[in-house]
Amino acid sequence: MKMSAHDIAKKIFGISDFLAGVCFFSVMLLIIVNILMRKLFNMPIIGTVELTGLLTATGIGFALANCELNNGNVAMSIITDKFNAKTQRIIEIFIHLLSLSFWIMVTWRIFLFGSSSFTSGWVSSTASLPVFPFIFILFFNVLCLCFVVALKLLCSFRNGRVNK
Repeated sequence: MKMSAHDIAKKIFGISDFLAGVCFFSVMLLIIVNILMRKLFNMPIIGTVELTGLLTATGIGFALANCELNNGNVAMSIITDKFNAKTQRIIEIFIHLLSLSFWIMVTWRIFLFGSSSFTSGWVSSTASLPVFPFIFILFFNVLCLCFVVALKLLCSFRNGRVNK
């Protein structure tokens, strides 16, 4: 059985989607345990707010590529549906090129931010957690998003559709 690049990407980014779920489950568990610790023992977990933010950002990062791969984003096709197939394909290629350019710049800036965070030794304010691992996880996930957008761009050039 021959697998397409889209099928391989679905398997790989299915794992990242699972990791996103683990992050969000961890946030939920952290908040519940924090509430119980605060109410029952008057001992809240230190750094719950910042850890919740870091885990949420990490979870969103893990979900980005799979969401794009499955077209989980909002598509405004009211106008483009009225065009012929060739025009729709040209618009799709333009949108993918624009999107890829944007996400490549975002990826580069996240890498620079992570590097400076690592170099400076930046830690979170309450729990003193190093922040750079979360930034580099986000960098990797946005890089994966770039891969998915590039895959969609190549598919648009080849046959006009990604999910065939």
